[in-house]
Amino acid sequence: SADILPPNMSIILLGEANLLQESSDSSGIVFAFAGLIVLLVLAAQFESVVGAIIIMVTVPFGLAAAIFAMMLTGGSLNYYSQIGLVLLIGIMAKNGILIVEFANQLRDRGYGIREAIEEAATVRLRPVLMTALSTVLGGLPLILSTGAGAEARASLGWIVVGGLGFATIFTLFLTPTAYLLLGRFAATRASEGMLVERELEQAAAGVGIHAVKPAE
Repeated sequence: SADILPPNMSIILLGEANLLQESSDSSGIVFAFAGLIVLLVLAAQFESVVGAIIIMVTVPFGLAAAIFAMMLTGGSLNYYSQIGLVLLIGIMAKNGILIVEFANQLRDRGYGIREAIEEAATVRLRPVLMTALSTVLGGLPLILSTGAGAEARASLGWIVVGGLGFATIFTLFLTPTAYLLLGRFAATRASEGMLVERELEQAAAGVGIHAVKPAE
């Protein structure tokens, strides 16, 4: 329009185009809130912000893969694809939870950081692939559907299939790497339990000392 219309003319979007423009402008805020909510829930689950960050590392790569899959299939950024991107933030976190949670359990048993994440990535490989495959297969009917509204459903399907498919691959490599780099900053439940026991022993010893002094 800048090349065709005169300089004193402009375009005003109306109807569905105006609604789409308004939703696109607010999509950044929605993504920010969705990412923040998922981060807070993960931090509460693992009782560690570092553990939540380790899991959230794969989210940007999964969103980029979803947009790339949408571009390859000729899709567009509409209501359905935006909803799919928001849902993808929460769906992608489940693969990292399977690995990080088991690695933390191994560290509680006395494993080192590297040994724990290597064992967790090996043992949890099958559950990660099974859950990812089931979700991807669940999105295939959206892609293969025909009839009225098929294009809208296909855009949502490609977001889920493409984003989660590539995010699973990223999870198997990026999550262990992030755990190796950041895992040392996250305290395990076993170390926290030992710290509490040590503080209780010190408190008990302090009470005993004060109780002896009046008798002397």
